Amino acid sequence: MCSEDDKQPGGALGNDPWQRFESIIKRLRGPDGCPWDKQQTYRSLTPFVLEEAYEVVQAALEKDPDKLKEELGDLLLEIGLYAAIAEEEQHFTFADVVNGISDKLMRRHPHVFGDRKAETPEQVERLWAEIKRNEPGRYEKGPSMMDMVDKGLPALMRAQQQQKVAAQGGFDWPGVRGVFDKLDEEVSELKEAWGKGNQTEIEGEMGDLLFSCVNLARHLSVNSEVALIRAIDKFSKRFRHMEAYLEQYHLTIREVGLDTLDDLWEKAKDGENKEDE
Repeated sequence: MCSEDDKQPGGALGNDPWQRFESIIKRLRGPDGCPWDKQQTYRSLTPFVLEEAYEVVQAALEKDPDKLKEELGDLLLEIGLYAAIAEEEQHFTFADVVNGISDKLMRRHPHVFGDRKAETPEQVERLWAEIKRNEPGRYEKGPSMMDMVDKGLPALMRAQQQQKVAAQGGFDWPGVRGVFDKLDEEVSELKEAWGKGNQTEIEGEMGDLLFSCVNLARHLSVNSEVALIRAIDKFSKRFRHMEAYLEQYHLTIREVGLDTLDDLWEKAKDGENKEDE
């Protein structure tokens, strides 16, 4: 059991913020720790770290500093648990994680910590990619620029990163007009597949269309993942407005026709426009 000193802010856990955090995580995983935290594994933590990462993004998009601070802390908890498990398994330590990212930052920023030159964000990206490609052990299945793209990324983020890496190698549309034309081509091919009724072909063409949409987003300097998150939030907000309006008349979505819902949707849009004015 912990002593009274341990229970106080700082106390035996230490006053340094990182030392205190590390001590708390190890206590949670220790013999007298929390049953839930003690049973976690690399695999079991996966959905939680993904959820927390997305909540960080949401707080950032909402420009809510208090919420962002809290969500960053929640994400740090998952990182701490991963590091604690790794230390128990003698894979690596908390210090290895911190030193590893510090070393990487210095290695990949020779324009700050060395004598390389990079004066624009674009030059920095090219330098970063060059250093990353030449790092020992970077490629496991033969050298390919595609190895630079993490397979664990969500689909939209992975697609956009793939296209960015390919563009760094010179494989890219010369301008946005060609991407618009490609998008029209993919829509036509999807319609053709739909007309045939072949579900496998429909899925393939749908994937091509989505991939082209991501490419268009990249050429328009739009982050496709963020754009979709905002579209989802916008849809949710408008849908809630519709539900709230119908609730005044003791009605539900299922009890009215599509024409009524379309009218309510337009009212929700108009309300948003007035809020923005």
